[in-house]
Amino acid sequence: MSNAGAHQPKHPWLAEARAMLVLGWPMVLTNVAQTAMTATDVVMMGHLGPEALAAGALGANLYHATLIFGIGVMSAVSPLIAIELGRNRHAVRELRRTVRQGFWAAATMVGPMWLLLWQAETILAMLGQDPGLSKAAASYLHAMQWGLLPFFLYLCLRGFVAALQRPGWALVIVLFAVAFNALANWCLIFGRLGMPALGLPGSGLATALSSALMFLGLALVVVLDRRFRRYHLLGRLWVPDWPRYRAFWRLGFPIGITVTFEVVIFNGAAFMMGLIDATSLAAHAIAIQIASLTFMVPLGIGQAGTVRVGHAFGAGDRDGVTRAGTTALVLAIGFMALAALAMAFVPHWFVAPFLDASRPGAEAVTELAVVFLFYAALFQLADGAQVVGSSILRGLGDTRRPMLLAGLGYWGVGLPLSAALGFLTPLAGRGIWIGLAFGLSVVAVLMLRRWWARERLGLLRGLRITAV
Repeated sequence: MSNAGAHQPKHPWLAEARAMLVLGWPMVLTNVAQTAMTATDVVMMGHLGPEALAAGALGANLYHATLIFGIGVMSAVSPLIAIELGRNRHAVRELRRTVRQGFWAAATMVGPMWLLLWQAETILAMLGQDPGLSKAAASYLHAMQWGLLPFFLYLCLRGFVAALQRPGWALVIVLFAVAFNALANWCLIFGRLGMPALGLPGSGLATALSSALMFLGLALVVVLDRRFRRYHLLGRLWVPDWPRYRAFWRLGFPIGITVTFEVVIFNGAAFMMGLIDATSLAAHAIAIQIASLTFMVPLGIGQAGTVRVGHAFGAGDRDGVTRAGTTALVLAIGFMALAALAMAFVPHWFVAPFLDASRPGAEAVTELAVVFLFYAALFQLADGAQVVGSSILRGLGDTRRPMLLAGLGYWGVGLPLSAALGFLTPLAGRGIWIGLAFGLSVVAVLMLRRWWARERLGLLRGLRITAV
């Protein structure tokens, strides 16, 4: 008599929740730590004064408009590897080739990004931003932009270790990078420990050096750790695999566009704030940084959901797909409900660390940031639902239609509504945030509707083929 069923969990939903948390918490902490690096930059710039903070916010938003596309493209690594491992858990060559073509994709897209960011001052001036702020933001970007390539390569390796369900090393490395970034910011902005006082460019240089450190650290891990060493990820990097390269872009490009749609609406909000006044822009920078920190939790859960759904999909496990996706949604929405309550009832706890209260204009920025944070509380549930919804669809290899849904919600609804309420009503900055909340809600509904209709829409056809 076979005892194969002895190892089956008696409560598969509890087992899935446990597996999701084990995989997800290092990803969540990794995302929080990476955002903490940006938050460190904002805090340090805030101590240079509200104008420096406003210039840094302009530069950071333009930088993230390019960065986030690359992050999306690199996100293709996890589902491609997860689905392959679901089909064949002993796969080696296929995984190595996927990582290699991820490196090629990073090298392909970073050149145009560097050229674009080098023209930052001209771009910001064309967008109607203050000339002095535009010049300062450009000096910040010209130092920071060189960290793009190592950061994309780091993301590629991070996607590999996550798909193997061993994300711990990425967490260790990014925690070390957070500490390094804080020290480098302190030294290079204010001229500590014998370093030159570079101001905003010093913060950009600190970020670039931290990105290089993250890639080198994780590259060392995949070369030396016995669990990763057998894949020989860094060998024969010059050898092309054009079919896999095209497959990488077919999956990664829509993901990049999807996340860019979301981030650009927030960048657009920052530029619109800059057209109102510097106080609104600085307050927006603080509130959006806090909202970004809470967003890292559902983002990490969504990344874990991509891997869990991808494994189940590749293995032909229909029930496993359902359990993985639903568990990710419940965990993410539950956390965001708690975050919304905290933002609504104790906003000053979050805002206070970002500003030196003795600086001129700090009180006005603080008061407005608290107001903006209330509107951020309103869209927490929608933000968590939309990012997990798109992530679990990604685990099924479904990226093109979610890209269109994101474009409709963010650009067709959210951005026009933000502009209308911000400039055609007395709401000003408050109206911009209301538009953001509405756009996120529309996207969340569309993503969840597609997930629950996955059977009817034929998104599991590949699963049936694999099962056969």
